[in-house]
Amino acid sequence: MLIEFFYSLRNAQLPVSVSEFLSLLKSLEAGVVGPGTQYPKSEEGEGQSGYSLDDFYYLSRMSLIKDEKNYDKFDKAFAAYFRGVDSLSEWMAKVPLDWLRKTLEREFSPEQIAALKSMDWDELMKTLQKRLEDQKERHEGGSKWIGTGGTSPFGHSGVNPRGIRIGGKSQQRSAVKVWEQRQYKDYDDSVELGTRNIKVALRRLRKFARAGAAEELDIHDTIRSTAVNAGYLDIKMVPERRNNVKLLLLMDIGGTMDEHVARVEELFSAVKTEFKHLEFFYFHNCVYDYLWKNNKRRYAEKFPTWDIIRKYNKDHKLIFVGDATMSPYEIVQPGGSVEYNNEEPGAVWIQRLTNAYPKFAWINPEPQGVWQYRQSIAMIQNLIAHNMYTLNLKGLEEAMRSLSK
Repeated sequence: MLIEFFYSLRNAQLPVSVSEFLSLLKSLEAGVVGPGTQYPKSEEGEGQSGYSLDDFYYLSRMSLIKDEKNYDKFDKAFAAYFRGVDSLSEWMAKVPLDWLRKTLEREFSPEQIAALKSMDWDELMKTLQKRLEDQKERHEGGSKWIGTGGTSPFGHSGVNPRGIRIGGKSQQRSAVKVWEQRQYKDYDDSVELGTRNIKVALRRLRKFARAGAAEELDIHDTIRSTAVNAGYLDIKMVPERRNNVKLLLLMDIGGTMDEHVARVEELFSAVKTEFKHLEFFYFHNCVYDYLWKNNKRRYAEKFPTWDIIRKYNKDHKLIFVGDATMSPYEIVQPGGSVEYNNEEPGAVWIQRLTNAYPKFAWINPEPQGVWQYRQSIAMIQNLIAHNMYTLNLKGLEEAMRSLSK
């Protein structure tokens, strides 16, 4: 029944053996994973009932993939085979995929866009719940129902000043909430830098000290001691001179940050080279009650933000890296996160972090010229006392100079 799935993995150059595939089938027959909904069928064959797609994904990855370096390749092959999967949250699962199928591109005039009215948060959520209860069929190009290509606040590929994107891809960047489960990829800290300018700028934040075991040759003391010792070689060692600055790096990942991956990877690689006392964590759009270190395990391995504040004392320098481009509700509204229903607004957590670490800065990869057009950027700037700097040579030098005061 899953032969085509096996061949699709082999076609993706994954080292999947027949014995591993048979082990997967035996695991399914033995009921290793719990019962759930029917996972989708591919174009080639029927789906198998009794297990959710998430259950099957983790079971198949565990059975077939033995090296973490192949996880990304497996994710792509899995998504290509089971294309058309509804990845919305559970309470949104009742939205049929047919409603969200885009069949036309529609352009709106500036006058039409200006005439649109936006709902506040509570009205938006209540209206969405009512639409889910009342809607019975697919709609396209309208202003009310969940669909595509219209001015409705619900769906995708249309225009609305304040809506909820369901499926599709970000176009207008005006959605206040996004109902989809997205997979992010960790920033690569081994990327080769195209220029040494980032490293040079980061070196403005330095506080050297000699600490640890004696492992570096002290050539001047060796020469002096050898001369005093009548020419007999007397080698002197000293601890290596290290940058003693402690850095706590919090990086935005996914969504609009996808456009800045290459530059952030360069920054991340340079930071790991220049700072020996480095701790880093990821967040999405805004900081809330937990962070994570590995994007593939971000739901299973969470680090409570309170624990991070308690663990790393105030002698750490705090650097946020992110475009600060998000719905304002993600900053000021409980439940405003696009990921989950956060109990406290992001602004509360940003204030807690900046209070815990007196030396902080926000590095923004977006050009400074667009900051004035993003409401969320202005809100973040107010929260961090305008310690926001552009991700370029000048901005990094200014940020390091500010942190070193």
